[in-house]
Amino acid sequence: MKNLFDSFNSKKIMIIGDVMLDIYMKGKVERISPEAPVPIVSVTETFSRLGGAANVAQNLKALDAEPILCSIIGDDEKACDLLNLMQEQKMNMSGIIKSRERVTTSKVRIIGNNAQMLRVDTEDTIDLSEKEYNSLTERINEIIERDNISGIILQDYNKGVLTERLIKDVISIANGKSIPVGVDPKKKNFLAYKNVTLFKPNLKELKEGLGINFKHDIIEEILKAVDILHDKLNCRYIMTTLSERGVLIKDYEKGIYHHIPAHLRQIADVSGAGDTVLSVAMLCLVNQQDAYHIAAMSNLAGGLVCEELGAVPINKDKFAEEIKKIF
Repeated sequence: MKNLFDSFNSKKIMIIGDVMLDIYMKGKVERISPEAPVPIVSVTETFSRLGGAANVAQNLKALDAEPILCSIIGDDEKACDLLNLMQEQKMNMSGIIKSRERVTTSKVRIIGNNAQMLRVDTEDTIDLSEKEYNSLTERINEIIERDNISGIILQDYNKGVLTERLIKDVISIANGKSIPVGVDPKKKNFLAYKNVTLFKPNLKELKEGLGINFKHDIIEEILKAVDILHDKLNCRYIMTTLSERGVLIKDYEKGIYHHIPAHLRQIADVSGAGDTVLSVAMLCLVNQQDAYHIAAMSNLAGGLVCEELGAVPINKDKFAEEIKKIF
């Protein structure tokens, strides 16, 4: 496993999708407002973190890979905050484009007495304009031609960056250059990701994306739904995250599947866990790991970050120690 960890270092992974700024306001609740029946949070701490596709990038960075994030953000104060956080982590920012047509997506979480009281979102969810689409695809092509890209992650949060047209164009470019593509989908363009390498829905996305219902606590029922999905998408791997029941992966080239149970954890916050799962899965994939190790490693990583508050990157040393215990 040490050799696998070492091999992460040389990998350049492009991440295309919706980036956002996660803002946390933490404090104490000691009284109810006289203006309305709501708690008053006396804020003692405010901090920001990279969210969305940017959280995928920081997970890859934490594992010593080189992430190249490609996205459209606003030309506003939140954009400056986001770029400053990227700069602090020494991330490649060549794929980030500012647009005056959009606002930078931000999520403000207000936490009182260690419990989330409220979330306030500022965002645009409209698809990229023609001008934005052309700018982003041109930048993506430039980077692919310039750098030795090992893999591409499409991280969709339905905020407008991953349009159906962009999805098809990127997959076509990647397949033409034999670059594996991993996807974290959302409902809107769920069935647009045809011919990708790895497709990673959760149970809710699987049900909504296919428009079917099934017993989510029976593996055989989930596998039937996964087979229906494969008939529509024709991807090599489908890895379904099952929340507290772990992950299920099926390798359609070899015709085998693995169900990896979750590890018992003290769960603090599940936000960002899916980003970590796909980051680790993609690094394992581009390093020619089999389906079992792709699922087992990413399942372990996803559980670890759930022990922390907010979208935080995986701790490589802690991850390595956990892997030693299991493998």
